[in-house]
Amino acid sequence: MNAERPYEATLGEGQRNEFKKLIDASHKYTDVFSDDYIGPGNAHHHYLISGKNGNRFLFVRFQDGPINEAGVNGVMDENLLAIVIDRLRGFQEGPYKCRENALALTKLEESLMWLKERTRGREVRGVEGTHII
Repeated sequence: MNAERPYEATLGEGQRNEFKKLIDASHKYTDVFSDDYIGPGNAHHHYLISGKNGNRFLFVRFQDGPINEAGVNGVMDENLLAIVIDRLRGFQEGPYKCRENALALTKLEESLMWLKERTRGREVRGVEGTHII
């Protein structure tokens, strides 16, 4: 771990963070919140999904800092896209198959492809896992 920059990961699963920033309230049954922590790259790293009734369903902790410096300490964007892709593929193979799912699946697969391409380019340049842009 980089001694110059302690990463949020040292706090431990984000349990001491307050999730006040409402990111998405558009769903009928759930809300998505973030805490105030913004890490390297100017992005939020902790999210909480809860029911409109206050039940907490999921805490998401994203990678915080370059892997070469901070180690693997959270999920990647690609991980969550892969989960939703898998879920939509399942729907498309069952009774919930529809045009809208197919379109969403195509866009998610394309998004995942571009994120993988970004990583490949960083690997070619020898900067993957670092703060170097």
